[in-house]
Amino acid sequence: MENDAYDRIGDEPPNYEETSFSGGTTSNGNGTGNGEHRAVRPSVVSAFGHDTLDRVPNIDFYRNAGSVSGNRAVRPSLQELHDVFQKNGRISVTNTVEDREGSDGTPSDDVESVIPLDNKDGTVRFGWIKGVLVRCMLNIWGVMLFIRLSWVFGQAGWGLGIVVIALSCVVTTVTGLSMSAICTNGVVRGGGAYYLISRSLGPEFGGSIGLIFAFANAVAVAMYVVGFAETVVDLLKENDAIMIDELNDIRIIGCISVVLLLGISVAGMEWEAKAQIGLLIILLVAIANVFVGTGIPASTDKKSKGFFNYDAKIFMENLPPDFRDGETFFSVFAIFFPAATGILAGANISGDLKDPQDALPKGTLLAILITGVTYLGVALCVSATVVRDATGNINDTIATGMEMLCNGTNTAACEQGWNFSSCDVNSCKFGSMNNFQVMTMVSGFGPLITAGTFSATLSSALASLVSAPKVFQALCKDNIYTALKFFAKGHGKNNEPIRGYVLTFIIAVAFIIIADLNVIAPIISNFFLASYALINFSCFHASYAKSPGWRPAYRYYNMWLSLFGAVLCCGVMFVINWWAALLTYAIEIFLYVYVTVKKPNVNWGSSTQAVTFVSAVNNALSLTGVEDHVKNFRPQCMVLTGAPKNRPALLDLAHCFTKNYGLCLTCEVFVGPRTETLTDVNAGMEKNQMWLNKKKRKAFYAAVACDSFRQGTEILLQASGLGRLKPNILMMGFKKDWRTADTAGVQSYVGILHDAFDFEYGTVVLRMNQGLDISHIIKAQEEMEREAQEQKDLEKEELAEENKGKSIFRKSRNLSTQGLTSRASVTTPQSPQVVVVNERLVSTSTQFQRKQGKGTIDVWWMFDDGGLTLLLPYILTTRKKFKDCKMRIFIAGQPGRVEQDRHEMKSLLEKFRIKYADIHVIDDITQNPNSNSWKMFEDMIEPFRLHEGSKSTTLAEALRKDNPWKISDAELDTFEEKTNLQVRLNELLQENSRAANLIIVSMPIARLGSVSDHLYMAWLDILTKNLPPTMLIRGNHKSVLTFYS
Repeated sequence: MENDAYDRIGDEPPNYEETSFSGGTTSNGNGTGNGEHRAVRPSVVSAFGHDTLDRVPNIDFYRNAGSVSGNRAVRPSLQELHDVFQKNGRISVTNTVEDREGSDGTPSDDVESVIPLDNKDGTVRFGWIKGVLVRCMLNIWGVMLFIRLSWVFGQAGWGLGIVVIALSCVVTTVTGLSMSAICTNGVVRGGGAYYLISRSLGPEFGGSIGLIFAFANAVAVAMYVVGFAETVVDLLKENDAIMIDELNDIRIIGCISVVLLLGISVAGMEWEAKAQIGLLIILLVAIANVFVGTGIPASTDKKSKGFFNYDAKIFMENLPPDFRDGETFFSVFAIFFPAATGILAGANISGDLKDPQDALPKGTLLAILITGVTYLGVALCVSATVVRDATGNINDTIATGMEMLCNGTNTAACEQGWNFSSCDVNSCKFGSMNNFQVMTMVSGFGPLITAGTFSATLSSALASLVSAPKVFQALCKDNIYTALKFFAKGHGKNNEPIRGYVLTFIIAVAFIIIADLNVIAPIISNFFLASYALINFSCFHASYAKSPGWRPAYRYYNMWLSLFGAVLCCGVMFVINWWAALLTYAIEIFLYVYVTVKKPNVNWGSSTQAVTFVSAVNNALSLTGVEDHVKNFRPQCMVLTGAPKNRPALLDLAHCFTKNYGLCLTCEVFVGPRTETLTDVNAGMEKNQMWLNKKKRKAFYAAVACDSFRQGTEILLQASGLGRLKPNILMMGFKKDWRTADTAGVQSYVGILHDAFDFEYGTVVLRMNQGLDISHIIKAQEEMEREAQEQKDLEKEELAEENKGKSIFRKSRNLSTQGLTSRASVTTPQSPQVVVVNERLVSTSTQFQRKQGKGTIDVWWMFDDGGLTLLLPYILTTRKKFKDCKMRIFIAGQPGRVEQDRHEMKSLLEKFRIKYADIHVIDDITQNPNSNSWKMFEDMIEPFRLHEGSKSTTLAEALRKDNPWKISDAELDTFEEKTNLQVRLNELLQENSRAANLIIVSMPIARLGSVSDHLYMAWLDILTKNLPPTMLIRGNHKSVLTFYS
C-alpha cells in the first residue's frame, strides 16, 4: 500500500516487509540500482507493551516536505495501520527519509530546522545581540541624531518634541509587537518583512510588498551613502580641498564608498558583522561625547553660539513650540520619523540567525527602547543647554547688572549676559533653530561627532546593502515573479546572494549619480511604512481569522492594537508626503493585481485563506436562516460527468448555467468493493479539482465509492451541498447504449431519474450524436503520455550509463537501446482513420467551449414544470458563447386557436421579461406519426417486448414472472397516446429544428411502477433521435420564474 504521506523526492515509497525485532536494512527502491541503503525501523513493542506499527509523537514527523537539511521521518499512513495484516504482523516502516535530492543544499532552505547549524558546515549564525540588537540600533541611530534632532526640538519645543518621538516609538513598538507575534508562530526563514507578510497574508500581499521593500532598501543605500559623501564634501570645503565641484565630489566619494561597502558585504556576513561592531563602538563614543560635552563649562565662543550648559530657564524657554518658515507639527514629524525606521534590520537577515523566533522579538523591542531613550535623552540635554537663536558674535554681551531689563524672546540668553535680540529682526546662523551642527558644538570633542555621523551613515548603508539582496533572494526563491528566478541562487556556505548584491550595487550607484534624493526620500520612507502597516495588519488578520494554526509563542500583543498600528502607519504615510503615499499604494495595488492574475503555485496557509473559510461558513449559515425565494433562484447543478475531463460537453453546459454565480458539482461514482475503489477515490479528488481549476471551471469535484452506480448517485443526491448551498438540478448524459446494455444497467439509469424526481431535483439529460463521452480517448492519451515519460526516463538512464566511463559506453548504449525498442513496441500506433475519428470526437465534445455562430436555441416547452425548461435556455443566451443565438419558443396549441395561444404565451414571456425571436404554436401535435417513424419505434422496442397477447394465459404469466422488466402488450395499450406523442414530437422536431444550435425539450415523466424502464428509455430515445444536441429538461414543478417585483 502506498504511503501518501511520503513526499517523493528521488525515492519511491518504503517497502513494508517481514523483519526481525533486531532491525535491518532495505534498499531505497528507486530502481536506479545505485546500491544505496536506508535504515529500516521495524514494528516495536515500545512503550505500549505490544507489537505495533504506531509511532510515538516526534518532531521529525512534522517536518515540511521542503526540508533539506535533515531527515524527515515517515509516519505510517492511516491505510497502512487499518489494512488487514498480510505479513503475520511482522511489518517494518522506514524510519527516515533523506530529502536532499533536488535541493541546493543550503541550511537556510530547511523550513523546520530549529537546531543551530553553525557546526555542521561552517555556516555563520548570529545571536540576538549581534544579529538583531546591534543592527537595529545602528539602523535607527542615523544622521538625524547628530544633524536634525536639535532643529526638531527647536521647532516643536521639547513638549511637542517628546510627542514626536513618542508617536514614532508607538508606531515602531506596535509594529515590533506584531512582528514578534508573527515570527513566533512557526519557524522563520530568510526574507524579513517579505517572509512574514507573505506567509501571513499570502503571496499577493507578500509579493507586492517584498519587491518594493527590497527596492527601498537598495535606494536607501544610496541615500545613506550620499549623506556620508555630503559630510565629507563639507569637510573638504572647510579645508579648501574640493576635487572638482561639490556635486561631482559627492558622486565620486559616494561611488567609492559603496564599492568598499560592497566588498565588505561580499566578503561574507562575518566580516560585515565585524564592521558593524566597529561602527557601533564609534557611534556609542560619539553619543557619550554629547552627554559629556553638556557638562563641560561652555567657552565664550560656545556661549556666543547659544550653548550655556544646563539652565532651567533655557529648558523652560524651549518648552513651547516655535514653528517657523511654514513648518507645522506634522511637517516636523515627517522630517524626524525616518530616523525611527530601521526596526526590520534584524528581521531582514532572519535566515542568518541562530534562533529567529527568540532573537527577533527580544532584539527588536530592546533596540526600539534603547534608541528611543537615546533620542529623548540627547534632545532634552540639548533643549536644556542651547537657546533657539544666537548670533555667534562674542561681542554681543550685556553689561553686568543690566539683566533685569531682559524681556522678549531671548530672555534666558539675556539673563546669561548675552544680547541676541538682533535675531528677532535678522536671521541668525547659530542656535538650535539655525545651526545643524549644534551637536558638534555641544560635544566635548567635535571631531567625534563627525566620526559618529560617518558611523551612522555607513552602518545604515551597510545594513541596507545586506538587507536588500537577502529580501530579494527570498522573494525570487519563491518564484512569485518568474522573470526574477535568476537572482534566487546563492553562493558559498552562507548562501550569499551575490547576484542580488550586484543588482543592489547597480541601483545604489544609479541613485548616487543623481546625487539629489530630496524627491525620492519620502517615497522610500513610505515604502518602509507600507511594510510596517502590512506587518501590523498581518497580525490583526491572523488573530481575526481565529485559525487553530495561529499560536504565537509571544503573548504580549493585541489584535486591535495591531489594527491601530496599521491604520497609524497609513496615516503617517500621508503625513510625511501625500503624493508619495498615493504612489506607494498605486505601485502596491499594481503588483498585487499582477501576482493575483499570475496565480503563483504556492500554498503557505495564509490568514487570507483562513478568513475566506470563516466568511464562507458564516455566509452559508446566514443563508439557512432565509427562506428560498423565487426571485433568488439560481441553477445549482450536480453533474454526473465521471472524471470531469471525460464528458466536457456536459460540464461546459453546466458551467454556462452556473458560471460564477451558482454551484456546480461534478460527480463520479466508483463502482466496486470499497477496499478496491477507495484508493482511486482518494487519488482522484485533488487531481480532478486541480484539472477544473486549470481549465477555469468554477466547479467542485465529488466522488463516492459504492457497490452500484445508482446507490452512489442516490447518496450524492441526498448528501451533497451545505445548507442552502446545495444542488437543485441533476445533469447527466443520455444512455445511448441502452439497447445493448444489460438489464441491470438500464434499470439503474432509469432508477436514477426516478430518484431525482423523488428528491425533487430538476433534471437535465443531454444527448449528442457523438462526442458526449470521450473517456476512451482520454485514457489512450494518458497511456501514451505515461509511456512517453517512461521513454524519457530510459533515455536519462542511457546518458547516466554513458557518463560512467568509456569502457562500458557501447555496452550501456546497446542495453538502453534495447530497452527503448522494447518500450516502443508496447504501444501500437493508431491508424490514420482512428486518429481522424478521435479528433472529430474531441472537437465535437468541446463544441460548447467555442463561440456559437448565429443560429437558434429552440425551446419546446410542452409542459409547465415551474419554468426551468424556459429559464435554462434564457441563461444560455446571456453568456458570451451563445449571445448570437436567438431563442425560439415552441408550444402545443389547439386547432382553431393558434393566435390566441401565441398571444397568451407572448404576454407571459413579456411579463417574465424573457427575450425571444419567435413563438411557434404546434396545433397538429395530436396527429398520429407516419408509418416509417412508428416502424422505427417498433423496431427499437422489439427485443424488449413480451408479446404475451399471442400466447396462452399460462405461458404469458410465466413470461411475466421470468421477465418482469419487459414491455407487455397491456402496457403499450395503456400508454399508446403518450408513446404516439413522443414519436410525433420527433417528427416535428425534425421538421422545425434540424438547423438549431441547441434544442431544449420538456422531458416526459414515467409514472413510477407503471412504465417499464425499457419503454421509458425508448420514449427518450425516439424523442431525441437524429437531432442536433438536445437537452431534455424537467423542473421540480416549483416556480423558478416570477413576474412580481
